[in-house]
Amino acid sequence: MGPKRMMDRRQAIRLTAGLGAGAMALGSLPVLSGCAGSGGRRRPNILFIFSDDHACHAISAYGSRINRTPNIDLAREGAIFRNSFCSNGICAPSRAVILTGKHSHINGKIDNANMFDMSQPTFNKMMREAGYQTAMIGKWHLRADPQGFDYWHVLPGQGSYYNPDFRTPEGTMRHTGYVTDIITDLTLDWLQNGRDEEKPFMMMCQHKAPHRSWMPGPDHLEMFEGETIPEPDNLLDDYTGRAGPASRQEMTLADHAYPAYDLKITPAAADNERDQNMWRNLDARFTDEQRARWHEVYDPRNEEFRQMNLTGDDRVRYYYQRYIKDYLRCIASVDDNIGHLLDWLDESGLADDTIVIYSSDQGFFLGDHGWYDKRWMYEESLRMPFVARWPGVIKEGTTVDHMIQNIDYAPTFLDAAGIDMPADMQGESLLPLMQGHRERNWRESIYYHYYEFPAVHMVARHYGVRTERYKLIYYYYPDDRYLNGWEMFDLERDPREMNSVYDDPGYSDIRDDLKIELRRLRTHYNDTTGDDFQ
Repeated sequence: MGPKRMMDRRQAIRLTAGLGAGAMALGSLPVLSGCAGSGGRRRPNILFIFSDDHACHAISAYGSRINRTPNIDLAREGAIFRNSFCSNGICAPSRAVILTGKHSHINGKIDNANMFDMSQPTFNKMMREAGYQTAMIGKWHLRADPQGFDYWHVLPGQGSYYNPDFRTPEGTMRHTGYVTDIITDLTLDWLQNGRDEEKPFMMMCQHKAPHRSWMPGPDHLEMFEGETIPEPDNLLDDYTGRAGPASRQEMTLADHAYPAYDLKITPAAADNERDQNMWRNLDARFTDEQRARWHEVYDPRNEEFRQMNLTGDDRVRYYYQRYIKDYLRCIASVDDNIGHLLDWLDESGLADDTIVIYSSDQGFFLGDHGWYDKRWMYEESLRMPFVARWPGVIKEGTTVDHMIQNIDYAPTFLDAAGIDMPADMQGESLLPLMQGHRERNWRESIYYHYYEFPAVHMVARHYGVRTERYKLIYYYYPDDRYLNGWEMFDLERDPREMNSVYDDPGYSDIRDDLKIELRRLRTHYNDTTGDDFQ
């Protein structure tokens, strides 16, 4: 059917396929107790699709101005969460939070460097013990071998876009092809041939894309050719109006993106040996056919760039176009492959018995503030996509404005499976919100804490609180006075977070209230890490 799946075709598949053999096997399972109003449904399958660094503002369901994602927009058949946030905006910690339902300071995975303690309870272990069959395919990034899965096939570290290696219980193996296609094919193979159809499944299909170095797949190399992608209005941000950390980072397109490795402008400048070496490592993964096709597409672009001889702001604008087009091409492949998974659910008769969730480990800067990468508590990095579909349980077109975080994912999965949430999990089940219930006692603020400094991109350590309208951020690093201090933003008047109002007398009462709330959250979540504020 192709990536743009037609609603009438999918409905027809369901009508003609009925429940299907796989779905009928669920009939022997106990009635789901954790989902109010589910009408006596059996325990559902769960397909949790997760990507890396996918910003909400590159998803059409979230109002993207720069691309379309027809399959990720499965929210039209279910629920979209408009205020979904991460708790620590970096790859591995986000994954650890999702597995445990606990903030980074509790589960111990505060940055990408340290090893995740796999001996602690995780939702997948609990689901497996309760009779679910569990599988993990794709980007894992927690260093330790996965535990609590009946099947796992994971990338080592970040993994490679082309011809990637995978870690398995039997050892490392290499697959020929493009990583997003391969992860999807492995997922489909397990769903079709590897699972026990007598059990419900929890499938974690986790993509590398669109993580740096943003290498598009063969099907999308020429996408956006000849087009100009709209620029963010603060692409040329000068970082005035904020605390010192904003101007002390190392993640600008202007000064920190590598021409070859990041932007595919090859060969790299003669004096940038590191960039050349990083690109050679990428190039070495190609087969001869893949390399020839790559050069066929990128060589004319690079020759055009050399002839333009750009400098200053013009060069930054050109870099943005090179960056954002490759980023969006990677997303297009993710979207196409999600379409294949959704089509399989329809054709197998399992669509009505399967919760499908799409999310990403945090947001990302798409030239906003002149940046790429994530880490900050600023909105573009803080926001996570979260869309869910469960036919017959989640009403089509449901919009949720409540504030959620990735600490809520594990409780949600357990609730859907009819498993009691452990008392020490810090999140809440999202199922009532998915079903359209307004939870009067739901949280009115979220807590964030980022630790990884000094490190790549040099984003200062900070923690903070976000409410519906305001955000308060505390930076702490005693060895450098420029990396200490406060920021506060009025998100209604300044949604792009260009000017801190922390020192504005007109906001003094709000600032004091936010400090009280921040201290309450640190106590509530038992966070004693980082410098305490006065």
